[in-house]
Amino acid sequence: MKIQSSQSQTFRLESIIGSRKLINYFWAFSIFLGAFGFLIAGISSYLKKNVFFSTENILFIPQGAVMCFYGIAGIFLSFYLWFTIILGVGSGFNEFNKNEGIIRIFRWGFPGKNRRIKISFFIKDIKSIRIDVRDGIYPRSILYLKIRGMPDIPLDLTENKFNLNEIEKRATELAYFLRVPIEGLE
Repeated sequence: MKIQSSQSQTFRLESIIGSRKLINYFWAFSIFLGAFGFLIAGISSYLKKNVFFSTENILFIPQGAVMCFYGIAGIFLSFYLWFTIILGVGSGFNEFNKNEGIIRIFRWGFPGKNRRIKISFFIKDIKSIRIDVRDGIYPRSILYLKIRGMPDIPLDLTENKFNLNEIEKRATELAYFLRVPIEGLE
């Protein structure tokens, strides 16, 4: 999630982009093109006609039927990705307002009863900011708000976007703004 931040002495607003990342556009388009190619190849093997490329050696049963199935499944998957991009699933904002003493976290979800996800709580209830960094095949880092009497609330999830120095800097700025300690990194 890409974050854009604006801040004053008493107000901080972080905009979260969510699913409208460039890589999601790439994957939605690539999966659609690949799936469309599979579907065309499967249909060409059934019709025994060469549409874009030679399908003479592809029998409809089983290869052509399987290619049609994968093509249809891939098209549905790409539609799902486009759907999340268009709806902006995961996008929203984190608002920290010292004047009111309230933090508001807002995210857009999937259509339905819980499309708008709103969480509000008092700044005085925050115990600390926690940083969770995981290395490995899928490295990620998450900033959490630790709140008294509640489970930790993730502020954002970053995948390969920030190096450790940038995560620490962001956590330090937020902790300084809220006047709370940082936990999580040794």
